Amino acid sequence: MNNTEPIGLYIHVPFCDGKCPYCDFYSLPADGETMNRYTERAAAELESFARKENRPAGTLYFGGGTPSLLGGKRLAYLIKKARECFGLQNAEITAEANPTVDLSGFFQEIREAGANRLSIGLQSANEEELRLLGRRHTAPQAEKAVRDAQAAGFENISLDLMLAVQKQTPESLKRSISFCADAGIQHLSAYLLKVEPNTVYGHKKDALVLPSEEAAADLYLLACEELEKRGFHQYEISNFAKPGFESRHNLKYWHCREYLGIGPAAHSFLNGKRFYCNRSLKGFLAGEPPVQDGAGGGFEEYAMLALRLTEGLTDEGCRARFGFGIPERILHAAKLYEKGGLTVCEENSFHFTPKGFLVSNLLTSEILFA
Repeated sequence: MNNTEPIGLYIHVPFCDGKCPYCDFYSLPADGETMNRYTERAAAELESFARKENRPAGTLYFGGGTPSLLGGKRLAYLIKKARECFGLQNAEITAEANPTVDLSGFFQEIREAGANRLSIGLQSANEEELRLLGRRHTAPQAEKAVRDAQAAGFENISLDLMLAVQKQTPESLKRSISFCADAGIQHLSAYLLKVEPNTVYGHKKDALVLPSEEAAADLYLLACEELEKRGFHQYEISNFAKPGFESRHNLKYWHCREYLGIGPAAHSFLNGKRFYCNRSLKGFLAGEPPVQDGAGGGFEEYAMLALRLTEGLTDEGCRARFGFGIPERILHAAKLYEKGGLTVCEENSFHFTPKGFLVSNLLTSEILFA
């Protein structure tokens, strides 16, 4: 592992003004005093790791929860602290935001502090779909948020869409995609809804009016096709970008590069070791040490992550990292799925097609471990 390569920084902001029924991320409500304590603790963690690691960072990502709920001043303070500790030269600095309130002032504050990328939680431009998802914003609010972000100087904006949600149709999905493209954004994340067990959706799964498995697959393939038409190339299972606007931070995960996670439920991969913080704000504020999670970065893990990307697994990437190319048995196994339209195989690489991405977990297992 290259210990001079810039790492990624992830800061989990665990605060939210309400839990969406499908959400399994660690989040909870909080008052101003709790947010102040969290901010100071996060800053102290950045300082502590910087003293131990002495490595630069090339990306900073505020995820959640709802990072915009933390407010511009606190977020700006953490950006400043991260710069002091990790340099962040020419860094991509991203903040997630939900368009439930006027965000114009927030956008201006964090843009002045150095944030240069936003990820805004739209999920759908259809009002009924938003209601069934438990979202607390409207499509016009999301549209205003994008305009306000652009007015604040953001030129790299991503919107989230959810696929195969209740009552979604091909026509309503096309309208949501048109909404995003017409907003002038540069990136879009389109996720198939997954019903997690410990959520409101999970508890009432049988009552949900969801598309069939076949219809969900068709909606995913439709999204891939429509986004390609509008200039958003697919570079990962659920992510699409205008050229040059791929998420540099998330690519660190998928390229199996190292990153540091700060905050409750945040995961890290440093010096070949994985560790994580417990899903406990109380524990984080008390300075509870992270939980060690074993070694990381081996060939199989690297290959699984690479196969999430449209570039797939390559001889060049394997040789640069491990000193050997793709094992012949893996290339042979990947070739077996080419006739079915699930893989594309070349002499020294292979990748999944959109149809292959729909069964990527099974396909990855069959190819890597058969």
